[in-house]
Amino acid sequence: MKKLFPLLMGLFLLAACEKSPQKIVENIFQSENLVEAANFPKSYANDAPYLEGETLEVAVVSDTNFTGLFQPEFYTSSLDNQFMQPSHESLFLSDQDFKVTTGGVADLSLDPESNRATIKLKDQVYWNDGTQLTVDDLIFSYEVMGHKDYTGVRYDDNLTNIVGMEDYHTGLSEEISGLDKIDSLTLEISYKEMGPSFQQVGGGVWRSALPKHVLENIPIKEMENALGVTSHVVSFGPYYMSEIIPGEKVTYLPNPYYWGEKPHLGKITLEIISHSEAIKAMEKADYDLFLNMPTDIYSHYDTASSYEFLARESKAYSYIGFKLGYWDEEKNQAVLNPESKMNNVSLRQAIGYAVDNDEIGYRFYNGLRYHGNTLIPHIFTRFNDTSLVGFTYNLEKAKTLLKDAGYQDLDEDGYLEDPSGEQLIIYYGAIAGGSASQATTEYYLSQWKSIGLNVKLYGGKLWDRTQFYELLGNDVESLDMYQAGWGTGNVPSPTSLWGKHSFFNYTRFVSEENDRLLQAIDAKESFNEETRLKNFSAWQEYALKEAFAIPTLFRDEILPVHERVKGVDWCYGAKNMWGTIGVTKKDRKLD
Repeated sequence: MKKLFPLLMGLFLLAACEKSPQKIVENIFQSENLVEAANFPKSYANDAPYLEGETLEVAVVSDTNFTGLFQPEFYTSSLDNQFMQPSHESLFLSDQDFKVTTGGVADLSLDPESNRATIKLKDQVYWNDGTQLTVDDLIFSYEVMGHKDYTGVRYDDNLTNIVGMEDYHTGLSEEISGLDKIDSLTLEISYKEMGPSFQQVGGGVWRSALPKHVLENIPIKEMENALGVTSHVVSFGPYYMSEIIPGEKVTYLPNPYYWGEKPHLGKITLEIISHSEAIKAMEKADYDLFLNMPTDIYSHYDTASSYEFLARESKAYSYIGFKLGYWDEEKNQAVLNPESKMNNVSLRQAIGYAVDNDEIGYRFYNGLRYHGNTLIPHIFTRFNDTSLVGFTYNLEKAKTLLKDAGYQDLDEDGYLEDPSGEQLIIYYGAIAGGSASQATTEYYLSQWKSIGLNVKLYGGKLWDRTQFYELLGNDVESLDMYQAGWGTGNVPSPTSLWGKHSFFNYTRFVSEENDRLLQAIDAKESFNEETRLKNFSAWQEYALKEAFAIPTLFRDEILPVHERVKGVDWCYGAKNMWGTIGVTKKDRKLD
């Protein structure tokens, strides 16, 4: 594979030097030695027998500590979710298209005609403390998320779609009438409407459960900080969290009551290491796996001894969002502010056309990130409308959009005033981390300057991930636009991010047309595949037209696996990797 010419020193110099926008672009995009996006294996074949009872050490590459909310009902950070993977399992298995299949902790059957779903738990599934998993745990999970005192963010359209949920939430009923306990292992759920997303894991039916016997006596408003969520966590996956060093490291031991095949390892550790430490740690073979290994420095570790590199398309993508309103806590929905600085579609479109994300992905990420044409990631190949090209690089078009919308440089200082003649300063937020973050930010700022926009970094810096998402969630004043990422999970429907009842819709964009198009995607009529595809295409076209968010990069992700590791299948739809993983040698000593 061709190598990407080392950019690291040049990248950090960009922030320190005053250069013209054109010069910055020339310096960033100067290398011709680029790696092509490649077809990597998705599983690692190791024919040696398992060495039972050994320890697996895993690095999680991040410049941010995890938050430590270790129940699916409460976490908001993708890092917390990652640390839950060895210990927490979904109720349902899925295939390579993320559709629910049989054979997991529970089976799911749907009756679209009556709008009912039935969950049948497998018998003899136990929490790691030996208590059996029952329907009471499933119902308890719904009761917590639907309660008025719930402090999490998952009281959304999927929950309010359950018959009786809104009456329970407002206190008109003490129970959720749409939840019918048939027996200790069978739950029937009645919905107001049922759509095709119900076929996906997490697409309408909640995929997890809460241990009622651990948490039922804790007030729901205090539950987020309870020991059963943050430290003494009970779960039903192949391992359980035995020791947690807050923000840094988790140690896992085998769940003696695991319903599946007996785990092969005696212990697992997941530990945060910084981007700057990652390459050296791999050179020294300090870990068996490297999760979140950055693709921007792939050419600096791709020859690391004793590691096999797996890759797959990510379900996550990057986007530039515009703050257009605020979150109404009482109504549990986003509210559009017509007076928002960024509430001009031509301004938003111009910002999108001013940057070359093809080059960003190709040069900074070795081709392992690439231009995002819509807000539906490419991994959902049936639903991403490839006829839509998105915001491709076109400076002249950007300038024309601004001119026609009334943005002019009235005082001839090189920056445009808004259509009312007022000074326009736009504050932009982004996350620190990785060698490309600073350079991408510098490039974006320089490109927006080249079309006359005065864009400044919010707070004068790149932000820690946790702090950054707190800023977005709190709708802080003066943060006008931002770059963020979103992991879609298993459901291609965009409602979970861009719906008016989604707290994660940080743009706070709302419109009747957006509601209508999203509802059409999830409607019963969309069980018809042709209808569903048309509805997906219509929403993607509308989203590009309104430009409340600019898709920037789709992603591939890399998983370095040490040669002593066995049982790693990274394909979507494969069995739980943490249930099959093990080692075949006692140590990672380099040959």
